[in-house]
Amino acid sequence: MGAVDPSREQATAPAGEAPLASLAELFEAVFERGRDVSPRPLSVSQLRAVVALDHHDGVNLRELAEQLHSTPPLVSRLCDRLEAVGFLERLPSARSRRELTLRLSDRGRAYLRDLRARRREHVETLLAKMSPAGRAALAAGLREYRDLADGESAGMP
Repeated sequence: MGAVDPSREQATAPAGEAPLASLAELFEAVFERGRDVSPRPLSVSQLRAVVALDHHDGVNLRELAEQLHSTPPLVSRLCDRLEAVGFLERLPSARSRRELTLRLSDRGRAYLRDLRARRREHVETLLAKMSPAGRAALAAGLREYRDLADGESAGMP
């Protein structure tokens, strides 16, 4: 990312509000810090695949590759590693005998539940240290952000 021109940034922020670029940078830093709870034993790529499989159970390799914005050969190797640690099951497809369906194993689902619980606990610990006014402001801002993002993903302007 390039440097932000502070004079331009100040001009785009209403008086008394944080400049948008600074706010976006802060939001990104907070989001990344929420990932501080280690996804071990998985790599970040493997974790992305596990989350995608959690959201889209029963996809084939091509569909998973599309969701991960990757190629089938790379995703196939990624699935090999997930299967080796017991997080992935490859099952015959009901659609085609030449196709396999990818599913998270019970162990993969348990891992994801545990990771999410640890991350939530980390966030809750920090939220508990905030003032009630700070939590209320954060909640209102995040609700508005979520509603805008939901509208954007639904094709709304």
